[in-house]
Amino acid sequence: MSSFIVEGGHQLNGEIKIKGAKNEALEVICATLLTPEKVTISNLPQISDVRNLINLLSEMGAKVRYISPSEVEFQADEIDLGYICSDQYRKKAESLRGSVMVMGPLVARFGEAVMPRPGGDKIGRRRLDTHFTGLQKLGAEFRYDSETRTYRISAPKGKLKGCYMLLDEASVTGTANIVMAAVLAEGTTTIYNAACEPYIQQLCRMLVSMGAKIEGIGSNLLRITGVESLSGTTHKLLPDMIEVGSFVGMAAMTASNLLLKDVGIDDLGMLPQAFERIGVNLKIEGNDIRVDQREIYRIEEFIDGSIMTISDAPWPGLSPDLLSIFLVVATQASGSLIIHQKMFESRLFFVDKLLDMGARIILCDPHRAVVIGAGKFNCLRATDMVSPDIRAGIAMLIAAMGARGTSKIQNINQIDRGYENIDRRLNNLGAKIIRIED
Repeated sequence: MSSFIVEGGHQLNGEIKIKGAKNEALEVICATLLTPEKVTISNLPQISDVRNLINLLSEMGAKVRYISPSEVEFQADEIDLGYICSDQYRKKAESLRGSVMVMGPLVARFGEAVMPRPGGDKIGRRRLDTHFTGLQKLGAEFRYDSETRTYRISAPKGKLKGCYMLLDEASVTGTANIVMAAVLAEGTTTIYNAACEPYIQQLCRMLVSMGAKIEGIGSNLLRITGVESLSGTTHKLLPDMIEVGSFVGMAAMTASNLLLKDVGIDDLGMLPQAFERIGVNLKIEGNDIRVDQREIYRIEEFIDGSIMTISDAPWPGLSPDLLSIFLVVATQASGSLIIHQKMFESRLFFVDKLLDMGARIILCDPHRAVVIGAGKFNCLRATDMVSPDIRAGIAMLIAAMGARGTSKIQNINQIDRGYENIDRRLNNLGAKIIRIED
């Protein structure tokens, strides 16, 4: 189990370019299964989750050619449907959360798919009801094999049929799966309460460039007219908004002057405003963000004097992936903050490690925590930690960078799943992080 040794208290200085969005990458890579023609995707982050999904498609029979480390050409013209029924496929797919999104493309194009229970972060229940219900409304039939713990999905007569559906939740991956299935279904599909995050918009635009007919992109009402087939295309990923939030948090915690390059300002939603509400001094410069945090930041109060609350919400609200970052940053602010994590009931359980570091946090229940800021830099003390998931891992790294002394973070492969060469990039800015390969 690899670890980071982090010497806290060092300021960051300089500029850093934001990598491509992990969540978008997983969606559009799966979408390459919808056509036998070549699809080229650029600005791919070099992270383990993306590499593992690319490897999974390659083992399914897709031709994969690396034009550069961040640009990959896919051609799914000889998919091995026998492989997706194998134990080897099941073991690989169930270790990767993004594999759930191969379900829609496979059943849409080939009339059948197999879906093991997917893996990913252990952050609470991550139900797949929206995926399954949406595909069932399109006519897909499901059978569950309890022995292999896999779902077998098939389309009657090999073809799905368009319909109207109201999603029970605005699930991002659920919307992606249903959209990818609907573009090749017969007739028109109307999806209400669809997720409309920038990465869903990007997926839809990519599909349109491949010949799909999608109306309402950017809204929660999508209308899709099915087509017979899709062609190849080229596609470039947006910058990763979660990485943007992570570096803003690091700059704030370390009293740094940091320029974030090419952040995709128009696709950040509430992120800049939320950081400003907790007192972080950021300035938008074109498509860049500068954080110049020379003084301790002060958390605002609501107009009536009540404690500020930061919570997750469907787009354009704040992504749940950002809340662990806000929680850590608030520990040394002046003032108090309520963090309300609505979606996942296990995402705040890393708080006990922050308590060991001297943070003043009251965990009210699995979804809410009150942070009482210390009002000074380097208020946390170093400790040893184990990263349980990607976002808790990056929050622990931010805490360690802003703490007094030297911390150890184990299980950093979780951080590597979402952040490309994070230690090397931060060390170039003045951080002191040593990677130990166990």
